[in-house]
Amino acid sequence: MQLDELYRQVIMDHYKIPRNRGTLDGEAVSVQLNNPTCGDRIELQMMIEDGKVTQARFEGEGCSISMSSASMMTDAIKGKSLEDALKLAEDFSQMMQGQEYDEFEYEDIEALSGVTKFPARIKCATLAWNAMRKGIVQSKHELDGESEQS
Repeated sequence: MQLDELYRQVIMDHYKIPRNRGTLDGEAVSVQLNNPTCGDRIELQMMIEDGKVTQARFEGEGCSISMSSASMMTDAIKGKSLEDALKLAEDFSQMMQGQEYDEFEYEDIEALSGVTKFPARIKCATLAWNAMRKGIVQSKHELDGESEQS
């Protein structure tokens, strides 16, 4: 089996059986983003406690690339510190740009490396990752606001 075929199977597995699809109860950081070019949309929710992503779930609709990327991303960031999650997002961005990046601990992410051959689809793959970045920045601002009020 060729690598491209294996990668296609990994992407379709995450699309057909998404990990972490759904919503979180409680005080979750919530971010909604869409890609107006193709209609992909995502709502990402993350529980952040003591500087770590303890839970991550998503809802949305879109192509197999955007939804499988969201599935992979939510799996990859659970249990990670905010800094490690942001580093993963940076590595993913570099992979999407065809640049050097650190190897992913969560290997399924590598399946999306072929997206670089289709520049119009890069925004599909990065949508969930951009939502995660935005959510972490949002959570840090909320924490800064709380510490100023104390």
